[in-house]
Amino acid sequence: MNDLFTPYKLKSLEVKNRIVMPPMCQYSVEKKDGVATDWHYVHYVSRAIGGTGLIIMEMTDVEPDGRITDNDLGLWSDEQIAPLAKIVEACHQYGAKVGIQIGHAGRKAQDAKQPVAPSPIPFDDHAKTPKALTKEEIKEIVRKFGESVRRAVQAGFDTIELHGAHGYLIHEFQSRYTNKRSDEYGQDLALFGKEVIAAAKSEMPADMPLIMRISAHEYVDGGYGIEESIALSKAYKEAGVDLFHISSGGEGHIGAAGRPGTHAAYQVPLARQIKEALNVPVIAVGRLEDPVLANAVIGNEEADLVAVGRGMLRNPYWALNAGIALGKDAGVPIQYTRGFPKR
Repeated sequence: MNDLFTPYKLKSLEVKNRIVMPPMCQYSVEKKDGVATDWHYVHYVSRAIGGTGLIIMEMTDVEPDGRITDNDLGLWSDEQIAPLAKIVEACHQYGAKVGIQIGHAGRKAQDAKQPVAPSPIPFDDHAKTPKALTKEEIKEIVRKFGESVRRAVQAGFDTIELHGAHGYLIHEFQSRYTNKRSDEYGQDLALFGKEVIAAAKSEMPADMPLIMRISAHEYVDGGYGIEESIALSKAYKEAGVDLFHISSGGEGHIGAAGRPGTHAAYQVPLARQIKEALNVPVIAVGRLEDPVLANAVIGNEEADLVAVGRGMLRNPYWALNAGIALGKDAGVPIQYTRGFPKR
């Protein structure tokens, strides 16, 4: 039976445990040039020292106006490769594997002079009205996704994650709530995502797994639920996605449909349903910082990997402490052994 500290292998990706640090934007590029900084280096490498098996770096954008804010990371230029490669190399030195989330904020690009989206629908009354993308502009963004993935591969990342969740551009195309188009991108809600997947796969080694993060439930009036997200995920799996990272929400303000709760593990049932429906590996996320609970998610085969977000922001050594709590060998660095009780 697997547990939180059982190694995991998917294609060329081999991680020492089932613990994932999910993407969490740091908004820390003070020069606004998209280049990773010393903050990013310390932030990610400390989690590698802290025992995390897989670190997925924050949403990194394919063009300047695709950023949530101008303080976000980018991979639209070759000049942005080297600082990321430095982080990857250091994380590898301390036993972690590293992925990167590639995305485009779409209508949620706060600092863009003119945000873009499938349809000209603002996020809320305080947001800018986005420009509806032409088919030619869509093709250009798809190409930029591919170029960013090429740079990520060059930087040495072990896996790529595409951001298809939380109301950003791929999510906007796959939702009737935000996609009101009458062309092929409105008729096939998965089309844009499938084209991005194809562009990413064309730049990745054949044995490198591709992750897709999705919002499995929207919680907005008129939004989709688990049945629609299973259908979308099936299309994405057939297009080449190897692993799904299951989150929810983000497309709009929560409506009368409400959310299923904010209790610990409230999103795990969504991950389990997609795993079972598609026979595909999944990452579960959402208030899983209790090591016993996280371990149960793996042991009960509800997910293949567990992501700990806010808990890892509070404690970069979450994985080491989880090992102590569970009586497992988490690989405490020799320099830190005096600070951790022996099993």
